[in-house]
Amino acid sequence: MIKQPLHQFEEFLSKQNLRLTGQRQLIVNAFLKHKGHISSEELYRKVQKTSPDIGFTTVYRTLKLLSEAGLATSKNFGNGYARFESTNQQEHHDHLICTKCGKIVEFVNDQIETLQNGIAQRHGFMVTDHTLDIYGICQDCK
Repeated sequence: MIKQPLHQFEEFLSKQNLRLTGQRQLIVNAFLKHKGHISSEELYRKVQKTSPDIGFTTVYRTLKLLSEAGLATSKNFGNGYARFESTNQQEHHDHLICTKCGKIVEFVNDQIETLQNGIAQRHGFMVTDHTLDIYGICQDCK
């Protein structure tokens, strides 16, 4: 049986002797509704629109807990701050990152995946995970 992310998070918190507070639930729901990568600052601004009493530290700590629970991944795209993404949103994908504006474009390419797996196989390597981040300048910044 596949558990819903909120239920998984609640179980994780319980094992840590923590509770799923109303504030944490609002933050988790906002995070799970967001498609793609989001920074703690961006999530904080999003949550502030409906719940101005939630502080930045609460948002940051909740994202950290989501990561520890395996429900979020954290990635630094070279701009000095982490961006988070839900682990249950979509299939594996790669990234194009604009070095001027920070825009992130996600893409899936079966040819790249096949090529990477072939290279690993030729070297007797079993792939467990990988990332491909391509840096450049987006069309808007040219």
